[in-house]
Parts: sequence; C-alpha cells; structure tokens
Amino acid sequence: MASVPELPEVETTVRGLEKVLLGRRIAHIEPRRGDLRRAFPPDLGQRLTGSTVTALGRRGKFGLLHTDRGDTLVFHLGMSGKWRVDPDELHAHDHLLLETEEGKRLVLNDPRRFGSVDLVKTDKLQSSPGVGALGPEPTDLDADVLHSIFRGRSAPIKALLLDQRIVAGLGNIYACEALHRAHINPRRAAGRLSRQTVKRLVAAIREVIDEAIEAGGSTLRDYARPDGELGYFSKRFAVYDREGKTCGCGGVVRRIVQSGRSTFYCPRCQR
Repeated sequence: MASVPELPEVETTVRGLEKVLLGRRIAHIEPRRGDLRRAFPPDLGQRLTGSTVTALGRRGKFGLLHTDRGDTLVFHLGMSGKWRVDPDELHAHDHLLLETEEGKRLVLNDPRRFGSVDLVKTDKLQSSPGVGALGPEPTDLDADVLHSIFRGRSAPIKALLLDQRIVAGLGNIYACEALHRAHINPRRAAGRLSRQTVKRLVAAIREVIDEAIEAGGSTLRDYARPDGELGYFSKRFAVYDREGKTCGCGGVVRRIVQSGRSTFYCPRCQR
C-alpha cells in the first residue's frame, strides 16, 4: 500500500526545503514536462527567476514558497510527490527543476502526477483556489466549534474528518490513528458524538499530528524527505495498515472501505 503524503509529510518536506532555500536567490527554474495534475503556470520562469526566497510555510497539505517579488509558489505532493535535493541524475518523473545561485539543485518528483504547482500573489493567497477553501489546521481546532459543525450530521465521523473544509491537512492515515486513540468507531454518525467525545477526538488529532511531524512523517512506499531519509511514524501505527493484527486492547484490527478509502479500526475498543 503506497503512502499518500499528508500534513506531517508536507510539514517535514517544507522544513527540509527551508534549510536549502531560505534566503537563497533562484537562478533557474524549469518545468521538465508539461504538467502534473494541471499545466504549470506559463509565466513560472519569468516570475521566479532572480527572486529570493523569503519564507517557506504550509497550509493544510499545500507547501508554500514565498519570494521577495510578492509571489508564492504553491505545491501539492498529490499521491506520490516528493522533492529531491542535489540528485546525482535526473529521472523521467522529475517534473520541475529549481536551481539556486549557490548551486543547490532541487527537483520535484511525482511518478503518478497527481500533484500540482501554482503561482499566486502572496496577498491573494488566502482567497486563492485550494488554499482559500481550507478549514482550520488540526492544531488550531476548537472542540466546541467542531461539535457545532457536527451537530445534525448523519455522515460517518471518518468522512467528515477527511473534508478539508472542516479540518485542513488531515488525511486517511492520521484520521484512522486519531479515531483509534479517541476510541471512536469510524462509522459513527458525527452528529451523535457528545461534546466530551469531540474534545477527546481533538486532543487525539493534535497528539497524532505532533508525533508524526516529530518522527518525520510516515513511509509506506513512496514518501521520503528531501534529504532522502525516511519518516518512521509508521512504526507507531496502532491500526493503519494492520488488518488482522492484534490491537493493544486485545482486539483484532479490521479493514472496511468508506467512500472508496480503506479504514482501519478495532471493533473492540472503538465504539
């Protein structure tokens, strides 16, 4: 099962890129293929060549590269994307090449081509497509507000957690792990969760995300940090990708499909 880069993987990527790009001038940027999920901005090279990277950041699953010209490069890693720093050679799936005046070479690699690269004015970022529609970050969730959003909703809690308009950046892996820590069955109707249960869920989400970032994300098959190192949070998975294995409570982890996505949970301790 291939890993899809989620918030911790993107945060880890941004921190890795910051080490080699912050304060650096972009000497050359070159799309090596026509597109990823959609076409590269036609003026990408013109607007970024000669600019200086003033800050890097993340919003949800989007990585942000800000420049001194008031432009922000917005990238999404899709299902298999990753940045490589100073590769020995370029590969067929290296879609974007970026070089700094100091000689650093970075390439955006995406074999499945579900990622994207956009260029927006920094002061328009919060109203731009994608980024502008995102809900709060997992670490900024307010349990009372979330409980109000869930009120009256019959959709399964797992499905709503994956709605980026409700929680930005939370994906399949960490939703499964957070629901397990909060002892919530992923099929439960969100509107039937008590305020106290939602508070427990919010705490679990924050805990899982913080631990995953500290561990450098998760590696199942595709994902690696820009320096080539692998994240190791997958070694701490309690339920994700553990179908048929024993849960810490003594139950057996099950796999079900919800909205076309695999959900892993323990029927014994998740009610």
